[in-house]
Amino acid sequence: MESIFFCGFNLYAWITICTVLTMFSVLLFTRLRADMAFLGAIAVLFVTGVLDAKEAFSGFSSTSVVIIGVLFVVVAGLTHTGVLQWMVRHLLGQPDSYSKAVIRLMLPVAALSSFLSNTTVVTIFVSIVKMWSKKLGIAPSKLLIPLSYASGMGGVCTLIGTPPNLIISGLYADKTGTAMNILATTLPGLFCLFIGVLSIIAMRRLLPDRKAPETAFESTSDYTVEMLVPSDNKHIGQTITEAGLANVKGGNLIELIHFDEVISPVPADEPVFGGDRLVYAGQVDELLELRESHGLANADHHVFSVSEIEHDREFHTALVTFGSSLIGKSIGGSSFEKDNNVALVAVARRGQRIEQTPHDVKLQAGDTLLLECSAKTKVNKERLESQLQFFDSPQVPNIGYKTIVSTVIMIAMVTLSALGVIPLLQCAFLAAAAMLLLRCCSPEQAMKAVNWDILMVFAGSVVLGIAIQKTGIAEHLAFGILDVCGSNPIVVMTAICLVGTFITEFISNTAAGAMFFPIMYDAAEKLGYEPYPFLIALMISVSSSFATPIGSPTHMLVYGAGGYRFSDFIRIGLLMNIIILAANIFIVNIIYPLTPLN
Repeated sequence: MESIFFCGFNLYAWITICTVLTMFSVLLFTRLRADMAFLGAIAVLFVTGVLDAKEAFSGFSSTSVVIIGVLFVVVAGLTHTGVLQWMVRHLLGQPDSYSKAVIRLMLPVAALSSFLSNTTVVTIFVSIVKMWSKKLGIAPSKLLIPLSYASGMGGVCTLIGTPPNLIISGLYADKTGTAMNILATTLPGLFCLFIGVLSIIAMRRLLPDRKAPETAFESTSDYTVEMLVPSDNKHIGQTITEAGLANVKGGNLIELIHFDEVISPVPADEPVFGGDRLVYAGQVDELLELRESHGLANADHHVFSVSEIEHDREFHTALVTFGSSLIGKSIGGSSFEKDNNVALVAVARRGQRIEQTPHDVKLQAGDTLLLECSAKTKVNKERLESQLQFFDSPQVPNIGYKTIVSTVIMIAMVTLSALGVIPLLQCAFLAAAAMLLLRCCSPEQAMKAVNWDILMVFAGSVVLGIAIQKTGIAEHLAFGILDVCGSNPIVVMTAICLVGTFITEFISNTAAGAMFFPIMYDAAEKLGYEPYPFLIALMISVSSSFATPIGSPTHMLVYGAGGYRFSDFIRIGLLMNIIILAANIFIVNIIYPLTPLN
């Protein structure tokens, strides 16, 4: 069977080509789940003999796939201790336009990816961007593709930022005895990053407006929060405006209750008294921050002194289930809080703003409740499972000493990996174990955080890359293009970089870099030019895969999280490939002019 050739490809190569094209067609034109499409492709390649059993299932034991799976656990710890929420607020801020949001996102991500694994960076930032997008009122799908692109473009800015740079520079040193400078790709990389950021902003209409899979749960902007002013609060006697309680970040004061008198709307000069109840609607995490900064308390009972407020508290979010005995009742009119040792902090009704105090709201099925309890008194979730469905809301972190613990774990993991003290895989396992042992997240939270669909697609893309390499498809295409390029060095450089960019959409950029190094090096020497500029251009091109979600591990990480379709990447990615290729060839030939060999 190996001896049967047609158009330069053997039978196994044609089976692989047909399988890949069929899989792409299924992903483009049907609603079949991506993980099922990849699993089907693996099955075809295995059954037809293109891949043996070890190769067909090698994706599931791939180091990169295992790292991603373990990093999901690390991210769970960062989420449930509030680290990611802190990063959203203090690192990304609150830009007032999409263009500024893209810049605020892409530049720090690119900077981190220049020195750290871009897969690690994106794994951490996916959850951050999803939270941030809600605050900005922007669909996550408008920001997650730019996140992935930024990590790839940032990685090429240093020789240690991405594996192909290390491989190509290492092979160059072996060939010539001269080592490349670690910043050899910095100026070309920064120029391509600048062009890439501008291109994303200019082509933002091509980015889809998709709903993330979990949006069926809650919309935090619809929370109604009730807080009480203790009798010795320092703001008593001031007006609402003077106390800083009127126009607050993340919400609106919708009513104030003086004993039994309900005031709505609340005048700016309304005085604050001890025992007043303030009802806000808005972003729950920022409103809870207001509670801490202004010495306010839960509204479940009167507090006479700020010192009575217990600060060691935990939050739990829960949905009112269909058939719950709470439906049609208000929490304030029942003994629910007393019976279960919890306090109702806020209520959300997706799609509606509730113009009532949380304790007076007549509950409906699907309402989201934010409950608070002492850290010493755990909520008996099993007892309440017939009435409430508990889930973990990343919008409501339990800020405390564990926030610092998980931060230290993350920094240690990144530092040890970046300095080469411990390989990333071992670092990820140690960090995940530390998150669990130090109770930054529970085993249940860790398991829920692992996205098995993404891991399946990720493993499938690894296997497809092996098939394309093994059957000689990539190498055949590369040499075929080279044969028709002629003797113009710019044309040859452009052609090989173009094929490299295309091939790396289907195989790992590491494999593409190793495969295209001898082709580019030999082509430069045959044309009579120093290979150095050609190789710099090659480094950037094999890491510039934008047109398919399987082109990069980071694309796979955002694919499911953003609710994307396969065609979403093609729509904007093909143009990005062309733009970055043109920018790459232009800037490399400016910074590193072609030099004839002596």
